[in-house]
Amino acid sequence: MSVTSIPSAVEVVTAFFDAYREHDVERMVELCTDNADFHYVPFELWGKQRVIRGDGKVRTIGKVIWTTLIDSFPDITNKIMYITADNEGNVAAEVMISGTQAKPFGTMGNQGLHYDLPHVFLFRINREGLIEEITGYWDTADWYRQLGRLEVD
Repeated sequence: MSVTSIPSAVEVVTAFFDAYREHDVERMVELCTDNADFHYVPFELWGKQRVIRGDGKVRTIGKVIWTTLIDSFPDITNKIMYITADNEGNVAAEVMISGTQAKPFGTMGNQGLHYDLPHVFLFRINREGLIEEITGYWDTADWYRQLGRLEVD
């Protein structure tokens, strides 16, 4: 009889970012519970008929955003700069995400520019070693600036 060990919360989050770096969205989703919450706090994508906000479930909103980002930034990558966890399954990670735009992303036209943008992610990992919640923060104004999108009101 073999004993399957449950990965630590840090190992789960590290595996998540490994999958992201490899552009394996299915594996990213598989590391999450079926009903995992997803919050990309600064994310808004304006369309003609509606606004998509980065708030919902991993298997719906999260999966669409990750797939679209990878499509628009085919060299997108990440590097975990710092990661820490408590004994309750809460993980905080500072992650540098970088990429060069190859296609429009939402209303952001493609100028072929590169970005390097620090992100802060908060994860909640359950006792079975699955992600129950992902929350992400970054400076959207800096991202837009690096990609040549300047807005004037």
